[in-house]
Amino acid sequence: MAYTTIKKSTDYFNTKLYTGNGVDDRSITGVGFQPDFTWIKSRTTTDYHTLFDVVRGVGKRLFSNVTEAEDTTPDSLQAFESDGFEVGTNSGINGNNYNFASWNWLGANGTAANTDGSISSTVSASATSGFSVVSWTGTGSNATVGHGLGVAPKMIIIKNTIDAVAWEVGHDAIGWTKKLRLNATDAEAVDSGAFNNTAPTSSVFSLGTNNTSNDSGDSMIAYCFAEKQGYSKFGSYVGNGSLDGTFIYTGFKPAWVMFKKTSAGADWFIMDNKRDLHNEMIRDLRPSNSDAENANTTYNDCDFISNGIKIREDNGDFNESGGSYIYMAFAEQPLVGDNPATAR
Repeated sequence: MAYTTIKKSTDYFNTKLYTGNGVDDRSITGVGFQPDFTWIKSRTTTDYHTLFDVVRGVGKRLFSNVTEAEDTTPDSLQAFESDGFEVGTNSGINGNNYNFASWNWLGANGTAANTDGSISSTVSASATSGFSVVSWTGTGSNATVGHGLGVAPKMIIIKNTIDAVAWEVGHDAIGWTKKLRLNATDAEAVDSGAFNNTAPTSSVFSLGTNNTSNDSGDSMIAYCFAEKQGYSKFGSYVGNGSLDGTFIYTGFKPAWVMFKKTSAGADWFIMDNKRDLHNEMIRDLRPSNSDAENANTTYNDCDFISNGIKIREDNGDFNESGGSYIYMAFAEQPLVGDNPATAR
């Protein structure tokens, strides 16, 4: 694999924290680019995780922690802007005196038609950073969909936007005969109806007949992630049940990580370097539920170090002895070429 061309990770992914004020037409700046996918969670309250993207359009909300269909709320995210996004008065993303985390990814800053698959799709894709937003209309039959990345995705997150059905998650580390559910704590499950037992290629990903990802006539959305050396990593690890936990090599100092136990039921966990400015990493938000931010003051869950993640927790959520886990991670700074990185 050639070195990534990404010199500055925050040109493509960035966490932006802010405090709500309840005021309409408010610009949240400091993201560093115009995002095409923005995921917002109140750290203070149990408001839902709220996901927006440029392909579906502003004001159209999905919620990672429930099965609900998309809704349109004009007072939520009102625009994607050159250095961030604009919010309205909705309490879930701008409640007065609530603290929020927003996680932002760059696509193409626009959309394009894609005919690589047996189903035509609309994409906003960044081949440089390995991220795309993809929409299509389901057929109910085995099919393929173009993702626009030029390399095979390592992780795909899918939601039927019309029906109140589960989120589907595919990950290279568990194989494409299996799936996980973003809204649930379920362990991995074998299901040919999710990804048709077929790994993604450099141009398409495959769908089976599940109504969660390919219901006839329903609109679908996917968030696709390919691995880029020094910028993003999608992998797995096995727990050892010790406070001196497993070391996960990513090849960079992480800025953001999402974990999920796959061998048994457990929440999804998100940790980032803006809510915890230094090790120990103790603050998590959980895509599978709407809980306010949790700070584990008894143990630290993990450390972000110059070339990866050191697990420091001995419980089953992160580090059961013999337990299997997946993760997705994005870099604070690429550790490739002439870019140095230091421990935190």
